[in-house]
Amino acid sequence: MLLLHLSDLHLGVENYGRIDPATGLNSRFLDALAALDAAVDTAVDQNADVFLFCGDAYKSRDPSQTQQRELARRLQKLAASGIQVVLVPGNHDIPASPSRANTVEIFGALAMPNVTVASRPGTHLIRTRSGPLQVVALPWPQRRALLAKDEHKNLPLDEMNNRAREIVVEWLQEQYRNLNESIPAVLAAHLTVDSARVGSERSMMLGHDLAFLKSSLYHPLLDYVALGHIHKHQALSESPPIVYSGSLQAVDFSEEGEAKGFCLVETDPSRPAGRRAEWKFQPVPSRAFVTIEARADNPNPTEAVLRAIARHHVEDAIVRVRIQVSEEERRLVDESAIRKALSPAHCVASIS
Repeated sequence: MLLLHLSDLHLGVENYGRIDPATGLNSRFLDALAALDAAVDTAVDQNADVFLFCGDAYKSRDPSQTQQRELARRLQKLAASGIQVVLVPGNHDIPASPSRANTVEIFGALAMPNVTVASRPGTHLIRTRSGPLQVVALPWPQRRALLAKDEHKNLPLDEMNNRAREIVVEWLQEQYRNLNESIPAVLAAHLTVDSARVGSERSMMLGHDLAFLKSSLYHPLLDYVALGHIHKHQALSESPPIVYSGSLQAVDFSEEGEAKGFCLVETDPSRPAGRRAEWKFQPVPSRAFVTIEARADNPNPTEAVLRAIARHHVEDAIVRVRIQVSEEERRLVDESAIRKALSPAHCVASIS
């Protein structure tokens, strides 16, 4: 059984973008779609059984019609290919008001074939063409929803956080107790593990994280733990694999140099529970972020900056240049010549 695990698409992040003349769309929106297309095409070409999306389809809780249309087209392609799609909402997908729908709930309301929207915590038995799969789905845990009872309202913040974590962990353990040992099982969640290395998601926070211990996610019947929310791809454990697939595109310079992509997970139902999964990271096309550091301390400071630029690949990249220069030589720096050298870049974020 082949699973494709990805998360944090963030359609609508358009910083450092420009309007594409052919489509009228922001270039960063097209970057995200190109990365998603790479994942979708891989799933179709390799006859994947499950496309497991672990949250944050959009940047905003109120995505535009264009963003919704483009995501729907990709999901329809997967579903029409016989691939089971499981959508787990993230913090950018879930509205502040419990009476409002989350951003991916419409795909469940339309009863799209082969699409499961896990709007609430629960365990889903997904019937794939290679056999059944148990998916314990945990959308972004909202502290306010977890602590809605009157008994929690006057607790100090630390106690509120601890109680919210306890509620989630207790729920997980209850789901694990009901797993069928003979059927492969995965946890799909959008949350923060306290030992994970973080990145630009900090600047995109909507509210505050509840950080969970890695051990609180573990159970011997789990074959794989698919996580979303942290943008840096990383494996926190190998038995079972506890993996953040990471975001599909870098959001800002805090993600400079990071590979972006998704995980291909292969499970073998004939192997013992908890040891069924093998996985690998699959990179996708990603817009590069490039920082150029230049020291302009010679008689021709502009030439020093141009030499520094020449040492970097700036074509189609998002570039910033940081120049160390004395006050006396600052007036000798020819910014127009620097911008001309950077003309192959997709965007010049700053020259400072």
